[in-house]
Amino acid sequence: MSGLRYVYAVCRPFGTPLPAQLTGVAGVPPKQLVHGDLVALVGQVPEEDFAEEPLRAHLEDLDWLGATARAHQNVIDALTVVTSPLPLRLATVFRDDSGVRSMLEERADMFQRTLGRLDGRVEWGVKVYSEPTEDAGNASVAEGSGARPASPPARTAGSGRDYLRQRRNQRRESEEKWERAEEFSRRLHESLSGYAEDTRIHAPQNSALSRAPGRNILNAAYLVPRTESEAFVELVDRTKDDAPGLRVELTGPWAAYSFSGEDA
Repeated sequence: MSGLRYVYAVCRPFGTPLPAQLTGVAGVPPKQLVHGDLVALVGQVPEEDFAEEPLRAHLEDLDWLGATARAHQNVIDALTVVTSPLPLRLATVFRDDSGVRSMLEERADMFQRTLGRLDGRVEWGVKVYSEPTEDAGNASVAEGSGARPASPPARTAGSGRDYLRQRRNQRRESEEKWERAEEFSRRLHESLSGYAEDTRIHAPQNSALSRAPGRNILNAAYLVPRTESEAFVELVDRTKDDAPGLRVELTGPWAAYSFSGEDA
């Protein structure tokens, strides 16, 4: 195999073949590189794209980066169907097979400990959003967007008192809504944690970056045994309609990115 070696993940030997039509980064099918009791899933990539200097330039190209990330994830997803891999970071590249083998040899103990912890488990992601609302002036304002409503017209003393009372009521309703949303998210997290062996609470997503409507309240990952995954998903599905004005999103099953501790 010529060219540089792109490493997707490290895992233990597995017997089930990957899909024959599976291709990865640069359109190349991934292959297993076996070293002792470990397997690195690797693909050949061109030096003109993945050597240090061109790779640094490519990482500033969002179109290239997005296409590469999708190809990387397609391979990880296929691997997660047949085993419990330890995914490596995007664009983990070595000069040749001997470089990959040296990495496996040097980090064998860590890889074995982590793979033992992840074996038979997958990651599920759960997010809770507060749906966007409309303000009193009928202008749609997304929560947490920072948008300011237009200045109200001049008012008489009576209408001014009414306006202030209305705004106080709106603030009180907003605070109560937020408290209910936080309580719902707390109870949901506690219930889901009963099926998980480990959890991670990530920072709420910025709606301007994620483009997801509403304000993100809960952004959590759960390490769940495959044998418990069906019950975990059913619990999320049963909960989705329990809180009007909130949206619950479930993603997965994924390779256990949030629990790998991998910084390759």
